[in-house]
Amino acid sequence: MTYYENDGGDRREEVVPDVTLTIQSDDSNGDYVKLRANNNDGSPPGAAAEPSPPTIRAAVWYWVKLVVLFLFLGFLAVVVLVWVGPYFIDKEIIPIINWETETFSTPVLTVLVFTSVAVFPTLLLPSTPSMWVAGMTFGYGFGFLLIISAAAIGVSLPFVIGKLFHHKIEGWLEKYPKKASILRSAGGGSWFHQFRAVAFIRISPFPYLIFNYCAVATNVKYGPYMVGSLVGMVPEIFVAIYT
Repeated sequence: MTYYENDGGDRREEVVPDVTLTIQSDDSNGDYVKLRANNNDGSPPGAAAEPSPPTIRAAVWYWVKLVVLFLFLGFLAVVVLVWVGPYFIDKEIIPIINWETETFSTPVLTVLVFTSVAVFPTLLLPSTPSMWVAGMTFGYGFGFLLIISAAAIGVSLPFVIGKLFHHKIEGWLEKYPKKASILRSAGGGSWFHQFRAVAFIRISPFPYLIFNYCAVATNVKYGPYMVGSLVGMVPEIFVAIYT
């Protein structure tokens, strides 16, 4: 549709899209007027625009890169599990464990294992090698009791220390809202809900050393945090002892 407009005495011609005026009747709403712009390309009203070829190519390229990334990560994981991990364990970890068992007496090893399992999580250090020593030296029964009692202290110390830096930890979690949402799920609901959430986080691949400090910022209670942590660590302890 073309219309003319006088602008300071000059006549200006402009072309605007055609507008269709439709008067319809509805029993509930009464009569009403519906305005609809006509499409100049001849396509029916409300027809969805087809994606352009560059958009399709970008989507295909995105999925190709994603598949390649997952394949690379899978190949890297296989290399670590099949070659790097066993080589490192045979050449580094096993000699250290053998040296400890041959050098120290059983009472001294008991103190060392208990102390390492209780203190290492506070220092953000893994305590799995100490669990191996407990399984090799004390067997499954006493080794499990020794580890689980030390683990109770190991998860309690970061919880207490985290209370001193509560505001700083909350500020850190606000910078990573997606990751923090997993942790904050443990702070709501009843006692059983908090216990279950903490146990699931312990079993999941989420780094438990970080969760020990961040748990205090989720407002989870100490009771469900302690019980859920110990229950969630049972599979890891059994795997370490039987290894």
